[in-house]
Amino acid sequence: MKKGIYLSVACVVSLCAAEAELGTIDVEAKVDTEVVKDVHGDDIKSADLAEALFKQSPAVSMVRRSGVANDIILRGQKKDNINVTIDGAKIYGACPNRMDPPVSHILTNNIDYIEINEGPYNVEDFGVLSGDVKIHTIKPGKEISGDVNLGLGSWGYQKGAFSLSGGTDTVRFLLSGSAEKSEQYEDGNGNDFAQQQDLYIQSHPTAKGMAYLPGQRDMDAYEKKTIMAKLFWDITDDQELRLSYTGNRSDDVLYPNTPMDADYDDSDIYTIEYVVKNLGAYSKKLSFDLYQSEVDHPMSNRNRKSVKVKGEITHHLETKMQGARLKNEFDIDNHALAMGIDYSLRNWDGAYYKNGNPFPAKRFHSIWDVDTENYALFMKDKVNLDKLILDIGLRYNDTTVSTGRPGVSDNSYNGLDGHLFATYESSTSVKFFAGFGSASRVPDGKELYYHDKMGKEIGNPNLDKVVNNEFDIGFDLQFEDATVKGKVFYSYLQDFIFYNADLKKFENRDSVIYGFELSGTYIATDSLYFDYGMSYQRGKKDDPLMGQKGTDMPEIPPFKFNAAANYDWDDTLTFRAELVASDSWSDFDEENGEQKLDGYGILNLRGTKQLGDFEIIVGVDNVFDTKYAVSNTYKDLTLIAGGGDVMPMNEPGRYFYTNIKYSF
Repeated sequence: MKKGIYLSVACVVSLCAAEAELGTIDVEAKVDTEVVKDVHGDDIKSADLAEALFKQSPAVSMVRRSGVANDIILRGQKKDNINVTIDGAKIYGACPNRMDPPVSHILTNNIDYIEINEGPYNVEDFGVLSGDVKIHTIKPGKEISGDVNLGLGSWGYQKGAFSLSGGTDTVRFLLSGSAEKSEQYEDGNGNDFAQQQDLYIQSHPTAKGMAYLPGQRDMDAYEKKTIMAKLFWDITDDQELRLSYTGNRSDDVLYPNTPMDADYDDSDIYTIEYVVKNLGAYSKKLSFDLYQSEVDHPMSNRNRKSVKVKGEITHHLETKMQGARLKNEFDIDNHALAMGIDYSLRNWDGAYYKNGNPFPAKRFHSIWDVDTENYALFMKDKVNLDKLILDIGLRYNDTTVSTGRPGVSDNSYNGLDGHLFATYESSTSVKFFAGFGSASRVPDGKELYYHDKMGKEIGNPNLDKVVNNEFDIGFDLQFEDATVKGKVFYSYLQDFIFYNADLKKFENRDSVIYGFELSGTYIATDSLYFDYGMSYQRGKKDDPLMGQKGTDMPEIPPFKFNAAANYDWDDTLTFRAELVASDSWSDFDEENGEQKLDGYGILNLRGTKQLGDFEIIVGVDNVFDTKYAVSNTYKDLTLIAGGGDVMPMNEPGRYFYTNIKYSF
């Protein structure tokens, strides 16, 4: 019996999930979806969602920027090439240097589960070029329940968090909050942020102005607070209203391989969802969603030696995303249909200041009041043909990108996206799937209109939209004691947007990415079970960028392998040992700042003990205190460069942590 439970849980983690009550996964089973479960319960080490996904999913790589607020790469894609939503709300960061990527605006203690959908197979959301990450936060329940937890870790890490939920048969509420802070972590050689800078500057002395001031070398790495509130109201048996708010406040976040640090990073996310069911034969479910997300992000050099020479330079940016969607779902014979209208408007504005005054005086805007407005119609059809299921989707986009900068014309983009995805179930334990999709995303405000602090135009207002034409094929096998899932993909990217470091300009170029993924589970005994996953991608430009010779695509991580052994000593005590390993970077875009990085293998250990209503977790990451780096140094980000190689960011060394949680 225990074996069956383990296998069911393992399948949920790697493949799919079914509808369930509070605290479990609530999503339609899909063979092409990876579900990362129970982030609220399992990933309590820190607020950083990117690090949690990097450890759990072989398809996800991480871009390390600091001790928190790191970015993700999915199948060799990042930034606007992947879509991130939080409870259906699309959110963007304000920083053009990715100090505040979308996944940084929600903390792990507020997350229930995450869907990772690879490929251009989502027509409901705007700009799903190569995949999307759907973050689902914890939901309120009827019974009064909650938890309080305290976390401690190496380098002065401290975290406190709580959640409280309850209500009646018709009205339910949830309130959740947390606060955490950490000192600078040390890499495997024992060097903190300031010391990593020192080592780089020794061989690149022209970068000495980027070092921390003597009085700032021991600053904390970050301080972060969050709050989330939800209200669910069942107005009638067939009507429901859901309201939610998420606030995130981050202060003094250090970015040691970047010329500036974040003074603060504040975000607010508001969502409203109204659902009406059973309106008639042609409306099984009608839903109306509204959302707004706002981010306020100033960064400056006030902690760096450069402030003594250049003065205090501040780059202050804000972005606001507003969206609405109306979707109607109904069934006709063996067709499950959904049709809808989607609208979104993003505003992005940023400016430079020197000692509090606009700088430079005549062209102080970096991103000048840029609006990206999208109108779309979409349709989905799920056709059930016994053992064969066809998923069909179409979306028509009409998008305008405009700027407040005088004399610059609007950019307009429109076109049809679509896909066909087939799943064949030859038996209850064997499935095969294949899909073809074509999707697009428009250039963002930075790629089109960005100017650096000296007034140089980095953006290219003549950029075309990017189109991904992708083919996927794979299998899903379930045995008595094991599961295996494999997938290969080929993606032809028309007019992909690259940064040319020689010209300091963005440009389009056709490219190809292909690769494979393999994952699975194995139940060895009633107490011992394993899970594993691996991924590989390769990316090539059809032609070199202007004035260059190389054709390797940037930000294509090497072969990555994740594996874990799980052992249940008894019903109250469990252990987990996980390995995260990667090959070295042998194919990279050297002309645009990337460099060779060594391979690595990291062992993480964790034990969990239940004592009544208390749960105690003790763990150690990077057991052997290895010095390594996971993210490369592509110059589309402004990183410290002292006339040669760009400064990489090393990962944390050996890290001890513990968490005590009380549930009621």
